[in-house]
Amino acid sequence: MKQKLLNSPMIYAFGMLAMMIPSQAFSSFYTYYYVDKLGLSIGLATLARTIFLIWDAVNQPMFGYWSDRTKTKYGRRRPWIFIASPLFVLAFILVFSPPSNMSDTGLFTWFLVALIFYEAMATIIWVNYGALFPELFKGDRIRTKASAIQQGYQILAILIGTALTPILFEALGFSNMAIIYSIVFLVLMLLFLKFIKEDEEASSGPQLKLKEAFKETLKNKPFWLVNISNSFAQTVNGLLSATIPFYAKYVLHIPEAQNTILFAAVFVSVIPLVGVWYWMLRKMDPVKGWRLSLIVYALAVISFWFGSNLTSGIIAGIIVGFGLAGFLVSPPMVTSRIIDQDLAKTGSRREGIYTAVSGFIVRSSGLISALAFLIVGMIFGYESGDNPGPDPESTFRYLISVVPLILLFISIIISLFVRVEGRTVHES
Repeated sequence: MKQKLLNSPMIYAFGMLAMMIPSQAFSSFYTYYYVDKLGLSIGLATLARTIFLIWDAVNQPMFGYWSDRTKTKYGRRRPWIFIASPLFVLAFILVFSPPSNMSDTGLFTWFLVALIFYEAMATIIWVNYGALFPELFKGDRIRTKASAIQQGYQILAILIGTALTPILFEALGFSNMAIIYSIVFLVLMLLFLKFIKEDEEASSGPQLKLKEAFKETLKNKPFWLVNISNSFAQTVNGLLSATIPFYAKYVLHIPEAQNTILFAAVFVSVIPLVGVWYWMLRKMDPVKGWRLSLIVYALAVISFWFGSNLTSGIIAGIIVGFGLAGFLVSPPMVTSRIIDQDLAKTGSRREGIYTAVSGFIVRSSGLISALAFLIVGMIFGYESGDNPGPDPESTFRYLISVVPLILLFISIIISLFVRVEGRTVHES
């Protein structure tokens, strides 16, 4: 039984489930919590995220480089995940546990420090977790299967992190919600670490020095195009999650407790739709399948414009779920093929650097999302929950439909220039 579980797609997906539950609760509600609940201005929130991005620009690639060059009897990636996990838990709890009655400056400082700490620990875990994917699964067929299972777990985690979170913080408060999710994270991550064993050959190969490693990565044109395209689409993922609580309040005019129903409409529908996309993508070239998912996603977000009550919001959420499912499954297959081609060219396995640089490019979407909030808020006069302005409904109708459509259109245009030839190594 243990041998069957070892390095299986199902066990690998446990790591996704572990990370995504608190990560989704964080991304969906931390802006809402600090801006609408605690009264931090959008301007200060945007400033904090900009400072974080500067820090993130340094730590992402370095963590990837160090991970690639780590050599222990436990592997390259697992020790990093093991060490970072308890620190991640601490950071997550601190984000949702600011002292009461803080001044604006104090609240901004707490928010900034907690955000930097949280993102640093999350970066270590995500870089090392993502780097394991092309190492453990070789060939388009097994990667498609592993990606579909992984994203199925991700959707389950997103559903928990979004639909259950309002219930928990309504009943127990934000801090206790964070503690509960932290316990769940630790249990699931320990199961993941127990049954994942790294490929010894992967760490025994030659490693490029820092300058050469980054030089080879930076001049890989398909890698850059894929990840820049993904960054715009990923912005939509984060923007939708962060905007739905505002959309529910100001556009659909439903009670806060019904946020759970609205989130469930999006993410419950994604679970079976991941299976539909798996069936479609396994018959397609990975790049073409990825490009198709972007087009479907762009068409789907239009439906949010027509929401006016809970029922229409649920219908729009299900439509968007189909587009989201495709985008969740397809990118790992394209990125893994690019990494395989780099291995064939350089003879060096550098999943850590590629995952880190990819993560930085894609996670720069956080700044795009923050700027979108700021610009649209300024246009319609929304500042915070204490001062929503004269037309908060238009603010969040545009943020959840028009802005995502523009971002996905840009993503599609960039994807048209991507060419990844050949087949993966060790094709099965």
